[in-house]
Amino acid sequence: QVRLVESGGGLVHAGESQRLSCAASGTTHSFNAMGWYRQGPGKQRELVADITGSASTTYADFVKGRFIISREHAENTVHLQMNSLKPEDTAVYYCHALDYVSGNRYDYWGRGTQVTVSS
Repeated sequence: QVRLVESGGGLVHAGESQRLSCAASGTTHSFNAMGWYRQGPGKQRELVADITGSASTTYADFVKGRFIISREHAENTVHLQMNSLKPEDTAVYYCHALDYVSGNRYDYWGRGTQVTVSS
């Protein structure tokens, strides 16, 4: 049973940095991609960043130049370094993993961690 567990959320002030981590358990292989989504108050869940097994990255426009996603394949862990945080970054951040096995797609989600950025 695959499980994703986020850590690193909390309260920070605008302009500060925070690092989120997500550790996957219950799998013996690396995922095709891992990433982070977020859902702010009154908003839909949206992609923040993701990274593939070949280290190709995708960033949402609103975090480009501020956030960095990285991955540790040996431990099936993904990190999100968030710099220059803004109040609008306040959201629940969810870890996501994507896997393809024998033509079947599997999506896994963490339970989320709250990030609150105060003015």
